[in-house]
Amino acid sequence: MSQSRETAEATSFAEAMENLELKTPQQGDLLRGTIVSISGDNAYISYGGPSEAVLDTAELEGLDIGDSIEATVVKTGAEIRVSRKMIKGRASLEQLRTAFENRLPVEGKITGRNKGGFEVNVSGLRAFCPLSQIALGKIENPDAFLNQTLEFRVTEVSDDGRRIVVSRAALLKEAASERAAETRARIVPGAELTGRVKTLTPFGAFIDLGGVDGLLHVSEMSRRRVTDPKDVVAIGQEVRVKVIKVENDGKRISLSMKDAEPDPWSDVAERFVPGTPFSGRIVRSTDFGYFVEVEPGLDGLVHVSQLPHGVKAGDSEVAIGTSVQGWVREVDPSKKRLSLSLRAVATNDPWENVTQRYPIGRVVEGTVDHGAAPGIFIELEPGLTGLIPNSEISVPPGSDPTQAHRAGEKLMVRIMSVDASRKRISLSHEAAKAAADREEYTKYMDERNDEAGESAMALAFKRAMERKK
Repeated sequence: MSQSRETAEATSFAEAMENLELKTPQQGDLLRGTIVSISGDNAYISYGGPSEAVLDTAELEGLDIGDSIEATVVKTGAEIRVSRKMIKGRASLEQLRTAFENRLPVEGKITGRNKGGFEVNVSGLRAFCPLSQIALGKIENPDAFLNQTLEFRVTEVSDDGRRIVVSRAALLKEAASERAAETRARIVPGAELTGRVKTLTPFGAFIDLGGVDGLLHVSEMSRRRVTDPKDVVAIGQEVRVKVIKVENDGKRISLSMKDAEPDPWSDVAERFVPGTPFSGRIVRSTDFGYFVEVEPGLDGLVHVSQLPHGVKAGDSEVAIGTSVQGWVREVDPSKKRLSLSLRAVATNDPWENVTQRYPIGRVVEGTVDHGAAPGIFIELEPGLTGLIPNSEISVPPGSDPTQAHRAGEKLMVRIMSVDASRKRISLSHEAAKAAADREEYTKYMDERNDEAGESAMALAFKRAMERKK
């Protein structure tokens, strides 16, 4: 090799080394490059230097291999470590402007507070964070932020650097927006999610599902009847919910908790057969009756016709919240219907063999059920009711015969006719009284005859004894 060639190669090598040294970044420099690979927690950036720079993958924020990136050198040596956050070293005003222009987060320590907000030290530069920008929502204790090191977004930088404004709320909103986007992808009808109670209202609770709020209506909190959401959940409580409806392009989300509870209707037919006694609490009323909660999530209807004798709708005995006892009449699990009665109910068909049990002419005691246009209805036994027609009720002229006897009154009646096919029994109270009168008269006459018979025998005996003398 000639001397001139060796000299030329040495010169080229020296120039190359010099160029490499010029491209070696220093701590605090702003580095621009391209992401060439990602491995585990590290992303590798080619910037034209002697080696690739290393960035924490947590700071990629959606960037991938091949994307251009800007970052600040935070460590030099065997490894060039960069960050999109200004977390180390003393930042220059130029770097802060770069962070502002590129919407890069910066790290700052809160060193003081005044009425309007907080003083923040951003790598040696003094910045201001308004009180409204330190967090999302209402701030209960501003002093709790003092001496904390947090991330901020630079929102304003004056030319001379004397006015630097930062916001933490801006970053929190962005993070919440990202979480919300991820959450919305999971919010579909039938999905089971974990959320946190955010606010309570008279009609339910709003649940934070991760940047997205859903409504847990009071009717979906439990299978048992809930009147106040505070009885079930509290603000800040973590709850497991099921998405039951998504409407208005995902802006209206309906949730439920009661699906996690056992369905009381699943075996209601086995547990509440007709004739089974029950106890419960009246929870609401309608024009046709009262709903009674017999157990959490299981309500039955007491029709007005099944109220106790003498009790009518609106009476204090059936006020909302009153505890009652009664019997099950009918069960229909498919329609989730439970029919109840506050009277004793028949466990068998009361019309079976009715003519043998209530033959015409028999006098029995019944209970006045109610009066109506045809007359007065009398309950002879559970499930078996007969009618005293108006023609069999004696009242003063102009009086209403249906009001002659009050509901619940015990009354003797006589069986006048029985039509089992039409389920009709005609009764008479007057005939029963007449029968009773005849029975009393017959008994009286029998007693008189007995006494008369005894007197005649005594007289005959006396005369016979006299003749013997």
